[in-house]
Order: sequence, then structure tokens, then C-alpha cells
Amino acid sequence: MKVYKTNEIKNIALIGNAGSGKTTLAEAMLYECGLIKRRGTIDGKNTVSDYFPVEKEYGYSVFSTVLSYEWKEKLMTFIDCPGSDDFVGGVVSALNVTDMALMLIDAANGVEVGTINQFRYVDEMKKPLVLLVNRMDHEKADYENTLASLKDLYGNKVVPVQYPIGSGATFNGIVDVLKQKLYHWKPGSTAPDVLEIPESEQERAGEYYQALLEAAAENDEGLMEKYFDQGSLTEEEMRDGIHKGMISHSLFPLFCASAEKNMAVHRIMNFLNMVAPSPVDVAAPVNNDGDEVKPDATAPVSLFFFKTTVEPHIGEVSYFKVMSGTVKEGDDLTNIDRSSKERLAQIYTVAGQIRTKAEELQAGSIGAAVKLKDVRTGNTLNAKGADHRFNFIKYPEPRYRRAIRAVNEANSEKMNEALSRMKEEDPTWLVEISKELKQTIVSGQGEFHLRTLKWRLENNDKIEIEFLEPKIPYRETITKAARADYRHKKQSGGAGQFGEVHLIVEPYTEGMAVQEIYRFNGQEFKIQNRDTQVINLDWGGKLVFVNSIVGGAIDARFLPAILKGIMARMEQGPLTGSYARDVRVIVYDGKMHPVDSNEISFMLAGRNAFSSAFKNAGPKILEPVYDVTVAVPGDYMGDVMSDLQGRRAMIMGMESEKGFEKLKAKVPLKEMGSYSTSLSSITGGRASFSMKFASYELVPSDVQEKLLKAYEEQEKED
Repeated sequence: MKVYKTNEIKNIALIGNAGSGKTTLAEAMLYECGLIKRRGTIDGKNTVSDYFPVEKEYGYSVFSTVLSYEWKEKLMTFIDCPGSDDFVGGVVSALNVTDMALMLIDAANGVEVGTINQFRYVDEMKKPLVLLVNRMDHEKADYENTLASLKDLYGNKVVPVQYPIGSGATFNGIVDVLKQKLYHWKPGSTAPDVLEIPESEQERAGEYYQALLEAAAENDEGLMEKYFDQGSLTEEEMRDGIHKGMISHSLFPLFCASAEKNMAVHRIMNFLNMVAPSPVDVAAPVNNDGDEVKPDATAPVSLFFFKTTVEPHIGEVSYFKVMSGTVKEGDDLTNIDRSSKERLAQIYTVAGQIRTKAEELQAGSIGAAVKLKDVRTGNTLNAKGADHRFNFIKYPEPRYRRAIRAVNEANSEKMNEALSRMKEEDPTWLVEISKELKQTIVSGQGEFHLRTLKWRLENNDKIEIEFLEPKIPYRETITKAARADYRHKKQSGGAGQFGEVHLIVEPYTEGMAVQEIYRFNGQEFKIQNRDTQVINLDWGGKLVFVNSIVGGAIDARFLPAILKGIMARMEQGPLTGSYARDVRVIVYDGKMHPVDSNEISFMLAGRNAFSSAFKNAGPKILEPVYDVTVAVPGDYMGDVMSDLQGRRAMIMGMESEKGFEKLKAKVPLKEMGSYSTSLSSITGGRASFSMKFASYELVPSDVQEKLLKAYEEQEKED
């Protein structure tokens, strides 16, 4: 393969709602460039993009697929992204390593919730964007309605470069207002006749041309002056203006096509070849130190690995972007994240499973390597003279969680290894082996996401698994001060055990001072703060341990043992066995024996005194509460709000955003277990949501009673 310079490289994320035809378009482009001799189909399970068994089984994209091909002296690399919101991780990673996006809109469905969600990422990253209304041959295709919806959402940034002649069965042509030509297809043909625009379309084409001309001129002062002077621009000048408008994120060119019938695919390929930005045209990425890393082919080599797949008969395939320098096969590099050496025996450009050997790849290129020794998704490899580290991909928070276990316990370790491997392939998975909950918790983007994971484990790895309702990581705390004492005494011949601890517990908030006098049942307890330890708990919150021992009632060497006993009870709270938090413990008195006192005695005395005091201190259970944002069409707002209120949600606000209503609420995690499925059912799949941990809050009294009763029954069974 030819070595392409950085300015000859075009990296494009292929995005759009599920069913908009991305994989079909990719297939048509690979056919047009000659990389494949026959176009595959989704139904035929033989497309280049969807080549994993799970994708063939379900008929939708699960992974993003890198597709590189040579086209008219350019190296074009598309990343075909999944359309389902459950696999949004592929979209996020692709947008971060490409230089623009091509978004497909289904002509039959118009703007969908996936369109809105994916555009949000495009907008946040300020990526240049081209829009393509696909499936113009569908019986329900409606270009005008789709265009109106896009204009409502994104205003005059949306500028048609083409419009269709006919739709559905009558779709047989497009008017290209940039080229001022009509492309007309005879039945069954994929090669159009290029004709002059007929008189019947002159007026409409003229209006679109004028709008495109003005939009192109607005992005360059020189072009604007020429437009004012002469009233027109050449096609090349207009392309230059469109190019600059795309880079400034102020112009979204709009095309139309039928990818399935390969109508207008050749034209969009040519446009992208000429107008899409190269890596040198857009803002340079920033490394972890905040420094720009320009795509300079002469700089020291730095590679960022953004994707990993595990393929049959090959093993791990690691995908990278050349951030700087020129990488060559045989290069020895250093993994800055893992402090290990790595040799790139061979490097490739790829199109699905089609790998083309490359002797070298310059800055901006996207390539792959196989069977690397110690490289993980998100790692950076540097040559001597480079010390970059990149961490610019920010994945969305998980929205759906389930406990998972192998039906055959003997397969548990094998299951955990498979889950770890899957997380490498899709970083939006979170896998936690929870000591607290005594469950393995898998968190993902939705029910679809987890269903796919189950299929892969059972069919690829031959591990039968089942999902269970995940336990909730409750916390325990107290609401008032209380005191208790406990004497541990044991005598059984020989040396005995003796330890007595008197302590006070109270709820702790940041900066709260220790009182000098506490009163319980009419009795005063004077406190002298001799020493304070603040322990930041691994599970959140704090334990503050105050030594107020006077007169040597307990020797200082036993205080660590008392603290150890208290910590043991904090790890298994007295109410439900959940972690306790935000408690101050004041040890103010006790007794010891000159012979029988030892560390175990004071550990047990401290543990039991703390447990007794905790139960008398107005104990409460806290539950995790999440900030939930729902994007929903206005027609469904009432039903969605009612459903949330039934989940003990606190509605925090509402606002309109680009055709959708945005509803914000705080919702207990306990109530979010089936929300992904319920929301889809209520809105016909037209709404989406995100959730992020907010805080721990007190559970209502009736909920606490149920939890206490359930814990008591569980303890009896155990």
C-alpha cells in the first residue's frame, strides 16, 4: 500500500440511529472502491462491518468497525458505529479519534432519539458534520419533513447540497445544487446519467443554490468579498467555503441517497474525498499534561490505542491512531501506562477482517497490530523522545445493572476472565466483584447491552450464566448521640480475657466540634479530646475516632484494637449488614486487667459497645440516589413523569432542548432496575436517559421497616 501523508488522510465516524443504513452504506463504499467484489447484506449475514457471530445472530452492529480504503489519492478511514444507544461506547471512541462525522438520517423515520443523542456528542466535541438522508427508496421516505425537522433542531447550519427527485418507488434522481447537475438512475442501474437540471426544477434548484452559495461565502472573508463583488463563486471556491464552515461547526452539508440500491454513494464519496478535513485541518488533540500534540510526521512516534477486539484464530487485534511521528513495522516502543516494552512486528490498515500490510503509517493514520504483548485499550505507546499519555475518551455512565453468576460454579473464574476480556472490547462495561454485596455486578448501557453479553458468554465461551436482581449498596448511619459500654470477660483455665470499653457515638458532619459535656439519662459525661483520628472510608463517608481516656483507665496500646473492633462493625452495620458511615466515636472510659487484658479482648469489647450504642442512636438506612436526565418527546412527558413519580423520584426541573423535553429528577437506585425497559415501552423507544450517582439519602420509614424485616429473615435462614 502507498504511504499516505497526513494531509492525504481522511478519518470519518459513520454514525446514525439504528436502522438508518450505516453498514449498508459502508458496504456500498467498499464495493465502489473495489475492495470487495460483491456487496453483502444484513439479512445475508455477510457484510464486512458486522462480522462477529453476535452481530450476525441479532442483525445489528455491536462493535464499531474500522474500514480503510484508498480512493482517488486519499486514504479514507471510516469507523462504522453501532446505532443502538446501548452500544454508544463505539460512537464515543470513534468520534474521539476521527476528524469529522457522517451522520445518516432514515428518510422514513426522520430525526430519531438516536440522532439527537449522537449529535450531542458531535456538538460537545465540535466535530465537522455531514448529514445524509438515506433510504430515499423506502415507501415512507419523506425528505421535506426530514429537512424541516433538521432545520428545527439545528437551524440554518443545515444546508442542502442535494435534494431528491421522487421518493420510495419513484426515487430515481437527485439534483446536486453544488454541481448544478441532475443525477438520474435508470431502473436497476447504479451508474447515473449526469444531465442538465430540467426547467421544471430550475426555480427550486436556484433557491437551494443561493442558500448554499451564501453559507459557503460566510465562512471566509475573501470569499464573502468576491461574492459581494461578483454575485457568484466557482464550484472550487464554494467547496473551500463549505470545508471551512464544516471545520468551524457552522455548516452541516446535507446529502441524500439510497445506500441499499447504491444510488448517490459514489457522489458522497467524492465529496468527502475533496472536502472532508484531514488531521492537519482540525484542532490538535491534547495530552494528559494539557499540551497540544500536532500530527507531525517528523516528530517522535506516539500511538494511542482506542479499541481492542478478540477474533477467532487470531487473538487480540489492537487498533491505534498515530498521534505523532511515522510508525514502521518492527519499531520498538514503550507503553507509558504499563511501563513495558512493545515491538510492532507488523502493522496494518484494516477493513473489518480484511487486513492490508503497511510498511509505515504517518501521523493521523488509523491502523492495527495483532498479538501485542501488553497493550490495553486506552494505552499510549511512545518512541524515544516522546512522553505523551492520552486519556481524552470519556465514556457515559452505566444505566443498567444486574448481578451475574455462572450456573455451574466451577465456571466462575472462567466467567470473570471472559468479562475482563469483554471490557477491553467495550469500555462502557463496568464489572465489580462486590465484597459488600457478595455478588458480581455487571453494569452497562441497557437491557440490550446485557442481553448481548449473555449471548456471547453462552455461545462463544460456552459458559451458561444467569442474571439476578442486584442488591443495593445501602449505607447505615445514626441521627443522634448515644452511649454504651461493654465488658468482655472470659475465663477458662490458664490466661483469661478481659476488656471493658465505654464510648459515645454521634452523627458526624464536616467541621463539627467535640462537645465538652454529653448528657444521657440525666447523667453528665465530661470529655477531654486527647487525640482524634479521621478515617476516610473506602465506601464513602468518614469514621472519626476520639481518644478521651483519662487516668490510664485503658492503656494506649489497646486503643488500636478498640478501633479495629469498631471498624469491623462499620464494615457490617448493625441494622442490615451494610457499610456504616459518618459516625464519630468517643472512647472515654473503660477497665483493664493487669494479666488478662489483651488486644482481642478490647477489640471484641469495642465492637460490641459500638454496636449497642449504634442501635440506640436513631439509626437510619441510607440509599444511593442518582441524578437522572430523560430526553423525551413532548407527547410522552406526562406518562414519563407519572412513571418516575411512581419510582419515588423527586422532579428537579424541566426544559426544552431541540425538539425534545429534558426532564431532570433524583431517583433512588433501587427504583431504576427496570427503567431502561419501561421507558422504551412507554415511549415506543423514542426517549433516552442518562444517570449519574448523586448522593446517599435517608430511606423513608416504611422502606426501612421492610429492609430491616428482610434482613432479620435472611439472618434466620443463614
